[in-house]
Order: sequence, then C-alpha cells, then structure tokens
Amino acid sequence: MPLGFAPFSKAEYDRRIQLVRNEMAAADLDVLFITNPSNQNWLTGYDGWSFYVHQGVILPLEGDPYWWGRMQDANGARRTVWMEEDHIIHYADRYIQATDCHPMEDLASHLRIMEFGHKRIGIEMETYYYTARAHEVLLDGLPDAQLVDVSTLVNWKRLIKSNEELDFMRRAARISELVIHRAMELAEPGMRKHDLVGELFKTAVQGEDDSWGDYPAIVPLLPSGEDASAPHLTWNGEALKKGEATFIEQSGCYRRYHAPLCRTIFFGKPPKHLLDASLALTEGLNAGIDVAVPGNRACDIARALDTELLKVGIERPNRCGYAVGVSYPPDWGEHTVSLRAIDETVLEPGMTFHFMPGLWMDDWGMETTETILIREDGPAEPLCNVERKLFVKD
Repeated sequence: MPLGFAPFSKAEYDRRIQLVRNEMAAADLDVLFITNPSNQNWLTGYDGWSFYVHQGVILPLEGDPYWWGRMQDANGARRTVWMEEDHIIHYADRYIQATDCHPMEDLASHLRIMEFGHKRIGIEMETYYYTARAHEVLLDGLPDAQLVDVSTLVNWKRLIKSNEELDFMRRAARISELVIHRAMELAEPGMRKHDLVGELFKTAVQGEDDSWGDYPAIVPLLPSGEDASAPHLTWNGEALKKGEATFIEQSGCYRRYHAPLCRTIFFGKPPKHLLDASLALTEGLNAGIDVAVPGNRACDIARALDTELLKVGIERPNRCGYAVGVSYPPDWGEHTVSLRAIDETVLEPGMTFHFMPGLWMDDWGMETTETILIREDGPAEPLCNVERKLFVKD
C-alpha cells in the first residue's frame, strides 16, 4: 500500500490537506498546482532530487491530490507518496529541455481533461521552480482559466507543526548538535576548510542510531576573518588561521526536516569587541527566547534582541530569524514569518523558527543561533543543546 512509503500517517496528511482546502474555499479556488518541492512533500510525501525539472502536485477541492512530473520520476513518486497509482501522472521525456515543446503543455492538457480548463487555478508564482516560460506556456494552454497567484498559501499552513513533524525536527536538532560538537573538536589553525567540511558532512549524514542524516537545504557556511562579514560564503581550500573567528552554520536534516544551528570559534585570544559582541548576542538570544511565548508577536523577539545588542553599540538592519521546517535546496526557510521589528505575526504553539541574529560588520562577523519551538506556555524551547558562547581555542 502506498501509504507504507510515506513518512507520516494518513491522518496527518488529511489534516494538512483540509487546512489547505479551507484556504482554497475562502479564496474561491477550484484547484491548486503546487511546484514548491517543500509543499509537494508536505502534501503528498514526494521526495526525490528531481526538482530541477518541471513537476508539481495538483490539489482539487475534493479527492486525493495528484503528483505530476517526468516519466522517469514516476517510480520515485510510487515509492514516496501516499496516494494510489491512478493519482501519479507523468509526461514524456521528449519535453525535457526541448525547444519545440514544454512540459506545461502536458500539464495544461491534464487540467483540461480534469475539467479545470474554465476554473480558478491557484499557482505559486514566487517560487524557485516555476519559471517565466512555464507560466507563459501554461497560460497559452489554459486560455479560458483564471490563474491566481497563491505563492505562499501552503507555506502558511505549514507554520504550526504537528507532533509527528516535531519528532522529525528533534531528530534533525540532534544531528545539528553532533555537527557543531564535531566542528569544535576538530577545528584548529592549519586545518584546511574543505577537510573540515568533509568531516562535518560525514557527521551530518551518519547522524545517530536510527536518526540518519539527509542532505540539508543549504550547504555548510564557514567564512573566517573578514570573510565572516558576509553571511553566505561557504568554504574554500584555505587553512583556518590563528587570530580569526570562523562561524559554522549548518543544519541537521532528517527526512527533509531541519533544525539549523550556528556557533563561532576563535583561535587565539579574542579581541574585546568580539567578546563584548558575543556576550550581548547571548543575552539577546536569551531575552528573545524568554519573550517567545504564545500571544506575543514575532516583532517582540526581534526587539528583545535589539535591546541587548544596543547596549554594546550594535545595530542590526537585518531580520533575526524566520520559520523553518521541511525544506529543499536552496533554502531551509519557510518564506512566511520573519523575526523583525515590523512583523506582528502572533506566536502560536507549534511554530518553529531559526532565531539567527548573525552579526556581519565591516571587517568581522560572528553568529550564535538557535532553532526554537513556541510551547503551549512559557518561553520557547531551543531544540538544540549547545552552550551559547564564543568558542575559543587558544
């Protein structure tokens, strides 16, 4: 039975689909076409490295969803989704990277056959995997339909995690802990960064016991010294150096669920400005976690952090976090709530965020971050257990 391959119970998928259909009905939509791989996974369980070609999930107001994609990936759908065989449809390989035809021609044909050719169809226009060409061809193939942009409709329904999802995130958090502990154990001046990253990848994939590691949506980020002023540099063949700070940002990943974590290490005696910044960062994290209670807002977390950082003269123009959960490359964020002073989203139990107040200054940088869970009452729960501090190897 296909459900045996999917990672969650049928009741869990029913819960998710009903949440989405409630929003569809409110928006007067007849069907959704979902291209975001994270949303496809969340609705159907589909999991494969096939998001570089056109694929998606068709979700009507009634009945099971359909997975639609490349013919050679249909077996992958059969091995991962919870639906039956007749809800897996595919297009021929001749459409792949062709100049005289496009996969959206096939999708439009299926939607017409399903009698959605004259209906209101929700699509995700602001996603990495729905191209301008795809939209143009789909419009041509459905001239009588109304295509409605609902880019984050499903994303927002993913915001509050179920107990089944939280179990996966806790497994991912344990892997994150293992990675950071391994980094602090191995890193030393003279060690080449790519050698360190190789060990961290090994740790992340091995995981622990039955919590094996999946590939994360973002690769390890390890900038050092002045490079640490840039948040999204990865690694190179250079050696770690005494007198420099390096932050290690990586996420454990279990069955596509993430729990990002970052710590900074300094070789030698840290300068005063780094020590002061680290202490303020820890106090800001603690303050933000304390106010991250149900009924407060996302902006309250950001403002609590800013208050502590301003005590040492640091102003951050960036958001300090975002919702996380299930995800695929190139980003582990859910593209919904941002932890920043202007986001007044009310916090509810089950929400999970990467609280990441990175400091990226003119010629230095550092990060101490946590993945946090909004609990039923009281302060948020950090899913990882690694001391919040600047790690020093002198």
